[in-house]
Amino acid sequence: MSVSEQLKILCVKLGISVSELGRISGKSPQAFSQKMKRESFTVDELKQIAEAAGCRYEGAFITPSGEKVTY
Repeated sequence: MSVSEQLKILCVKLGISVSELGRISGKSPQAFSQKMKRESFTVDELKQIAEAAGCRYEGAFITPSGEKVTY
């Protein structure tokens, strides 16, 4: 699943539009929409979006031994 798809699902669960998510995270709706089309969010941006939406973002790799590598 792409990041844009995850963000759309987040908006549905929060009951807000994608444009509103962009606004609360400090971007114009147009800039946010362009980032979604390009799939060009950084981990830091995703954390900022999550914080603005009252959520937590967790990005991690899990090694074969079960060890979690987070950013």
